[in-house]
Amino acid sequence: NTGGYFLYKGEWKEAETFLIKAIEIRKTNLKADHPSTLNSIANLASTFWNQGRWEEAEKLEVQVMETSKTKLGDDCPDTLTSMANLASTYRNSGRWEEAEKLEVQVMETSKTELGADHPDTLISKQRVGAEEALIQSQNEAEQMHRQALQLYGKVLGKQHPDTLISMSSLASVLDSQGKYEEAEDISRQ
Repeated sequence: NTGGYFLYKGEWKEAETFLIKAIEIRKTNLKADHPSTLNSIANLASTFWNQGRWEEAEKLEVQVMETSKTKLGDDCPDTLTSMANLASTYRNSGRWEEAEKLEVQVMETSKTELGADHPDTLISKQRVGAEEALIQSQNEAEQMHRQALQLYGKVLGKQHPDTLISMSSLASVLDSQGKYEEAEDISRQ
């Protein structure tokens, strides 16, 4: 808990120190594959991620993902979260195709397990849209962003912060495609 507190506060070195200790204790007392141990490992990976230490974050995220798949199953929400975290690390280290592949898996599994309108599915759809934009698949990115925006508006309402973020993302993609008037119209909404 102390490591998580420092992580929350953005005090990375303190978080790292306490999380390493927590992982050691949890591995001894609970086993390496216990959900609490995996949570501490994921938090340590997040600490590395926030410092731009991509390789260290990736190593831990792969460990959490593989253990979660084995212990909890491919469609468990914790497994999907670990996959999304790894995708984020891939994205931040410039490995967009690998990030997209994981995000698509997360999105499809979320859609099947939670439903197309579930907020987690919508977040995944938004991330896939972002990945598509990064790898220059602008038309697919636009389609994903439009679908996410439509569902956000339906599920959360047109004034919800996540809906507004989705609108901004769509406007960005449209702007990058040279569709300036539509991007401006959406931005003004």
